[in-house]
Amino acid sequence: MGDLIRPVAVVGPTASGKSALGLRLAHELGGEVVNVDSMQLYRGMDIGTAKLAVEEREGIPHHQLDVLDVTETASVARYQADAVADVEDIMSRGLVPILVGGSMLYVQALVDDWQFPPTDPAVRARWEERLAEIGVDALHAELATVDARAAGVIEDKDPRRTVRALEVIELTGRPFQASQPPKNAPPRWGTRILGLRTDAAWLNPRIELRTRQMFDRGLIEEVDRLVAENGLVADSTAGRAIGYAQVLAARTGDLTWDEAVERTITGTRRYVRRQRSWFNRDPRITWLDASAGTAAEALDYLG
Repeated sequence: MGDLIRPVAVVGPTASGKSALGLRLAHELGGEVVNVDSMQLYRGMDIGTAKLAVEEREGIPHHQLDVLDVTETASVARYQADAVADVEDIMSRGLVPILVGGSMLYVQALVDDWQFPPTDPAVRARWEERLAEIGVDALHAELATVDARAAGVIEDKDPRRTVRALEVIELTGRPFQASQPPKNAPPRWGTRILGLRTDAAWLNPRIELRTRQMFDRGLIEEVDRLVAENGLVADSTAGRAIGYAQVLAARTGDLTWDEAVERTITGTRRYVRRQRSWFNRDPRITWLDASAGTAAEALDYLG
């Protein structure tokens, strides 16, 4: 039966309603959800990532949630191996994998057979020395001069991925994104990809409301607990997540609390622009209007 099953991916910008649509599709199609949000991999990072609580999952099994400690570094390659195994296990049981999330490289690693470029410790060490010398902002600017598209996807405060992109460019002699499979290639397992289309007039107020609700519901206390009990630090993959980075900065006095809220809002909007740019270049995506009732349209398309 697994040969007849095709996964369904639900992608698109932050706060566009992916989780709700994923749940509805899982109920209607007989499926289980596989998370494709890199920050929801982390245990204890719940409020700031808008992770569905267990009681909000409506009895639908979710995979690739809470699999990393905040002291660990999220890896696209590790995620790919683990998530592919989850998808194939779900299909082997006659169920439909529903892939839900907006982390761009993670989506591509899962729906495409992406063979990751080689690594060279000496080359990486040289770029890490350059990072230490000039800082992440300047190094990211250097990346932008040689590969603007990669710089547009990688967070400007993400030193690890900035270094990795420059390493790949040096080793391959090609842009970082040239190492990725083309977006017009057939997706792995024949996955059908649904995207939630938004415009700023509709999405921006949702981002602001959700951000303020996160702070009201205990984001600061969540960060305090992760620092005290789990070792969360600012200079880590988890600590650079939008929302968490701003709270950590406010805890040390680098930002006021009002500034932390506002910078979380603006940081989320900036990330959404990168998501739109990335997903809009994928011709395999069938777009649904996020501001309308997406479930009926999605089910009609899926047949």
